[in-house]
Amino acid sequence: MPDGLIVKALSGYYYVLPDGEEPGQDGQLPTVQCRARGVFKKRSISPLVGDRVSFEHSENNEGTVTEIHKRQSELIRPPVANIEQAVLVFSLDEPALNLQLLDKFLVHIEHSGLEAVICFSKQDLVKGDGDGADQLDSSAVQKLYEEIGYRVFITSAKEGEGLEPVRHILKERLSVFSGQSGVGKSTLLNALLPELNLETGEISMRLGRGRHTTRHVELLALPDGGWVADTPGFSQLDFMEMEPEDLGGTFREFLPLAEECRFRGCLHHKEPGCRVREEAEGGGRVAPSRYEHYLIFLQEMKDRKRRY
Repeated sequence: MPDGLIVKALSGYYYVLPDGEEPGQDGQLPTVQCRARGVFKKRSISPLVGDRVSFEHSENNEGTVTEIHKRQSELIRPPVANIEQAVLVFSLDEPALNLQLLDKFLVHIEHSGLEAVICFSKQDLVKGDGDGADQLDSSAVQKLYEEIGYRVFITSAKEGEGLEPVRHILKERLSVFSGQSGVGKSTLLNALLPELNLETGEISMRLGRGRHTTRHVELLALPDGGWVADTPGFSQLDFMEMEPEDLGGTFREFLPLAEECRFRGCLHHKEPGCRVREEAEGGGRVAPSRYEHYLIFLQEMKDRKRRY
């Protein structure tokens, strides 16, 4: 029984790329259109784009998914499996850099167990301002997140700067691009992967800068190996799947400090003997901006619990 990868899901069909098959000269993938076995529905299991599956051929070059292999990761919004890394694209200007939203994305990615990569775009907009103040700020932000443990890239699609390191991390991996609207995700991907021969407007829709009402999830094959998930990314960031007690674990720099807190299960808010709060207020190992955003998210989660 052949194995393959689900590269697209649409209207109850799953398009499986059999192992060993490659895109044709026109770039199209030689997929097999499959339905899922009824047993999956009885077990409340649905195949997802990104799933490794076994399938069997039926008539008219169609097939049936018979087995879903073990998943390494699973996202609910968007519904996609086995994503290895999320590339968060945030512009340094136009729109202005929004660190609170960046931290919110990071919380959701950490909670999902994915690897997060931060890509600051539009570097060309903060260069050559005379006193260099804007450039100094971007360098400070880069240093902040690198010290936490994230890989951070600064790019300019317009000037072709910083693209090769990002292109390298996409090779042989299954990635999703996400981030604030208008930050140039589409332009960046077009600059990174011109071999895909996609128009900027087409990529813009693919990456969620248009209406999503009839969207489906799809994988784009990269020329050097690997895949980019064709999805708007983390479409909702409402903390519905998290509890307040989970939040601290999604801030990497909090983890070693939490072991030194006086109370087990400390929420790092008003508890006495909280090492996280001491470090944030004392200019230590927790950046004030990160701690401020943590408290905002914590309050948002508590308010949500009261409403429900």
